Amino acid sequence: MTASILQGLKVLKTSDGKPALCLVTGATGYIGGRLIRELLGAGYRVRVLARNAARLADHPWANQVEVIEGDATDATAVKKALANVDVAYYLLHSLMEKRDFESHEQHVAEIFADAARLQKVSRIVYLGGIIPKEDGLSPHMSSRANTGKILRSSGVPTVELRAGIVIGSGSASFEMLRYLTERLPFMITPKWLNVRIQPIAVRDVLRYLVGAASLPPEINESFDIGGPDVFSYKVMMQKYAEAAGLRKRIIIPVPVMTPRLSSGWVGLVTPVPYTLARRLVASLKNEVVAKDDRIRKLIADPKDGLTPFKRAVELALVRIKEAHVETRWTGASIPGTPSEPLPTDPDWAGGSLYKDVRTEVSKHPAEEIWKRIESIGGNNGYSTATWAWELRGLADKVVGGVGLRRGRRDPNLLQVGDALDFWRVEEIQRGHLLRLRAEMKMPGLAWLEFRLETAPDGTSTITQTATYAPKGLLGHLYWWSVWPMHGIVFPSMVKKMARG
Repeated sequence: MTASILQGLKVLKTSDGKPALCLVTGATGYIGGRLIRELLGAGYRVRVLARNAARLADHPWANQVEVIEGDATDATAVKKALANVDVAYYLLHSLMEKRDFESHEQHVAEIFADAARLQKVSRIVYLGGIIPKEDGLSPHMSSRANTGKILRSSGVPTVELRAGIVIGSGSASFEMLRYLTERLPFMITPKWLNVRIQPIAVRDVLRYLVGAASLPPEINESFDIGGPDVFSYKVMMQKYAEAAGLRKRIIIPVPVMTPRLSSGWVGLVTPVPYTLARRLVASLKNEVVAKDDRIRKLIADPKDGLTPFKRAVELALVRIKEAHVETRWTGASIPGTPSEPLPTDPDWAGGSLYKDVRTEVSKHPAEEIWKRIESIGGNNGYSTATWAWELRGLADKVVGGVGLRRGRRDPNLLQVGDALDFWRVEEIQRGHLLRLRAEMKMPGLAWLEFRLETAPDGTSTITQTATYAPKGLLGHLYWWSVWPMHGIVFPSMVKKMARG
């Protein structure tokens, strides 16, 4: 996917023909972690400034970059990080600072600007936010504008890219949109939902960021970046619902609810932290629309054009839609597009997901345990609580589902694609992994997975994981309605596997 994002972009080279060295700050943030992958894909050499290098270990690019450990408020560390750097990406924001984040952001920007000038950096690239024309900017927007001004005045040519709402799984603005729309089919909302917004897909943001590295050295200015769609936040919620396969939301804006009350409401409905929600909501009182498209004359659109909002949402939701549980939720493989969540994203990123995990250690031979796992269901039943599964099968049949009537093709062996009662075998690694995808009627997607690991002492650990991705408010209500049964069904299942 990297190739399509970077298609047609030039790579900045040094005088000796080597790819430029890029410093990326904010590597543990939403944009930073994704930008590094794209820069490496383009062929750039990458250095990272991180307060805690250990936090980078889970990133797929961790062993491909040079890491300088240090705080952005430490002038010595910043100067060291910028030594011999050609392009410096400034992606530092203090939205989670609880007090006086504006002064903190100004201080950090001044340290960075001074160090970049002293180290003779060729280019600074800063990602900020679209600054509305109206007076009365929120502290969040005012701080971002001030940061851009400091960097552009540093004496180092600076490209300031100003974006509105970034659409991609893990973006704070997108997660707020996702949770509000999915969890509330009926809303009485504040008047800021009528303010016009110009969202942009994260893949297009990354293209602009990578492309900015090779812009002519005389360019030292700010550019608004936005996607091809402009509409109100209210319309954007409806379009999200459409892309996610949800019913049209009933939204009634009212001219009340201050930003403080609104952010409290957002904090109640979504898992986005209150401090972050408050600053995001305060920014939504102003129109967030690109004033011009000058940047598109310098950095050409990708071959297929900028990403429409609906397509950006579909890309962000693709893992759930395709039921790729393994790669989507456990981070077992490197995500394929920047729209998808990374394992290092915050816990609240990536949409709602419920899990029930049970483990048992057994001294029985692994081969014997695996036979029990692979023979689950059908006439063999599930556990001492098979009656509960039979009850669930009956309920499924009543609402037009398949129930338990399909049974198993073979009483002992399974293969990918097999029907197993109201499950489908999605993956099997004989002796190690069995994953079943639910085909029963429910407002969401569900999987049941068994993993078997053998220790050197001969004992085996069985990990049983039930995973559920709810669809809309009804999906959440469904999970909590069946949750009491989980305490009966799931423990007995894994114990049967372990003990026979």
